[in-house]
Amino acid sequence: MDYLRRLQSERPVVYFIVLLVGFWVAFQLVLFVARLVLGPFGLPGWAPLALVLLIAVLVARRQNR
Repeated sequence: MDYLRRLQSERPVVYFIVLLVGFWVAFQLVLFVARLVLGPFGLPGWAPLALVLLIAVLVARRQNR
């Protein structure tokens, strides 16, 4: 954690690129898991994305309280 704080203060552009890539990889991993779970049910292709976004909205609303 100390490394990330130091990176943020010394090289903010690199820090934000690493942060964006990390979020993208995490989002892709969550989508992959959602596809594995929802795949056998024969739902449309947008269902895993909708599920992941719904969960993200619920978590964000819960943290906002």
